[in-house]
Amino acid sequence: MMIDQTLSHYRITSKLGSGGMGDVYLAEDIGELERTVALKVIPAELAADPQRMQRFVQEARAVSALNHPNILTVFEFGQEGETRFIATEYVEGKTLRQYSNEASLGASDGGLRNALRAQAVRG
Repeated sequence: MMIDQTLSHYRITSKLGSGGMGDVYLAEDIGELERTVALKVIPAELAADPQRMQRFVQEARAVSALNHPNILTVFEFGQEGETRFIATEYVEGKTLRQYSNEASLGASDGGLRNALRAQAVRG
C-alpha cells in the first residue's frame, strides 16, 4: 500500500480504486503547482511485461490526445525507479465505469460519445 508515501513530487493520501492496469490514488502535488491529482500506478511486476506496458503507454497517449470538458487532463506520464504512473486531473464524482453502468450515454453526452469514438478509431 502506498498511502503516505511520495512518488516523484506527489504525496499519496488515499486509494481511490483498482483496475486491470494497477491502482489509482488520490495525491497532492507537493511541487510548484500544489494541486490535487489522481495517480494511476502500474506495479513493477506488470511494468516488466512489454504488452502491458504498451497498453499503459497507449492509454496515457490516448487520454492526453483528447480535449473535451468531460475527459480529464493528463498532467504527467512518469517513472520513479521501477514504478510507472500517470498523473491526471482529479475530478470528484462517479467513475466512467459507474456512469456507464447506470445509464447509457444520452443525447446530451453526444460530444463525449463522439470524442471516445474518435479516439477508438485512432487507436
